Amino acid sequence: MTDSSIKIVLKNVSKHFGKVRALDGIDIEFAQGTLTTLLGPSGCGKTTLLRLVSGLEPVTTGEIWFGDENVTGLSATRRDVGMVFQSYALFPHMTVAQNVGYGLRVLKTAPEEIESRIREVLQMVAMDGYQSRYPDELSGGQQQRVAVARAMVLRPKVLLFDEPLSNIDSKLRRSMREDIRRLQQLSGITSIYVTHDQAEAMAVSDEIILMRNGTIEQQGPPQSLYHYPATVFVADFIGESNIITAELIGSGGKRQIVFGDIKISVSVDEQMPYANGPVKLSLRPEIIELLNSNPNADQRLKGVIVQRAYMGPVIEYSVETKAGTLFTRVPAHSHQFQVNEKVYVHIHPDEIIIIPENDDNN
Repeated sequence: MTDSSIKIVLKNVSKHFGKVRALDGIDIEFAQGTLTTLLGPSGCGKTTLLRLVSGLEPVTTGEIWFGDENVTGLSATRRDVGMVFQSYALFPHMTVAQNVGYGLRVLKTAPEEIESRIREVLQMVAMDGYQSRYPDELSGGQQQRVAVARAMVLRPKVLLFDEPLSNIDSKLRRSMREDIRRLQQLSGITSIYVTHDQAEAMAVSDEIILMRNGTIEQQGPPQSLYHYPATVFVADFIGESNIITAELIGSGGKRQIVFGDIKISVSVDEQMPYANGPVKLSLRPEIIELLNSNPNADQRLKGVIVQRAYMGPVIEYSVETKAGTLFTRVPAHSHQFQVNEKVYVHIHPDEIIIIPENDDNN
């Protein structure tokens, strides 16, 4: 974290477009020096929120603070924000060095300082030596690195990424998201990253803010949202999940879950509001094991393979059971099942996620 890292705070921020409430009463704190991803489906308000932070859109109500400064009324040019767009937005008639140094020239920075900072930031993005090339002489990944360098060379207080990898070939996305994560940690600039891709969000983020219909559904580290989703929507959106209905019975920390034709004993956190009765379960594919024998009949669902897809290192299966159709994947080198084959489904009890049935988002 650099000395210039700042905290960003949104206080009761709303944005209305006529009668449409794009954002409604948002309260968020972005910790200094971290990268936080705004994640959610199209129309959830994540890009609108990014534009409010940048100053490209005015708020309808509420305040935006950068550290101790209220920037709500400041224009985008006065907020000291760097932006990386999905379109790269490089000037085609300028070289890499000219593109990266454009903002510094506008600010009338001394030529020797411009040259030094261009070299420094191009080294950070592994593009030193490309100063004389033009954008059409670069790959998509290289153009994106230049776009990041152009934002970082100004040493902004805040760095904003708007779907930066959406125009990059899928094979390059993994290395590019690793680069973005490395650069953000190296620079220590407080960063906000917008994407609709949950795998991308999990890979780059210190924290994820999952949005829905202009509000925050859940905020926390990627591991927290994955293993402890607060609602069915979160469980279904973050990663892959089988959502099924079950009945919770028993008392204290030791309970039983009844679904399909089985009853599974589980340990529950007594501090959590798990009332007996109907609940939703989130069963991640990795906790579902397929067996061709059943030594423990009351703990395993009977099923039939209804779909099979070879994916190289894994095989994906859809299994019809009394609890519904369950999706799972297993290593390709393990026993392979065929469509219409009868199987037994073992679900690892310690990794079952329980979501109260009264969740109003299901």
